[in-house]
Amino acid sequence: MTITTAVACPEPEDRPRTKVDEQLSESGLATAEYAIATLAAAAFAGALMAVLKGGDVKGMLTSLIQSALTTG
Repeated sequence: MTITTAVACPEPEDRPRTKVDEQLSESGLATAEYAIATLAAAAFAGALMAVLKGGDVKGMLTSLIQSALTTG
């Protein structure tokens, strides 16, 4: 004769979340945030380089540097 007992396990949404559960669910967020920030910085640097290589901005910066060097 075999006696079996059923153990009632709460469903995942029914049981209270613990601090360990919250840490595990957010474990990759910091890495994703760093990746997004790095991509945004690279995009901003690319846009800045495109603007600075343009003729108008380059001429303005050159004249600004020349006037700063000849004034002193």
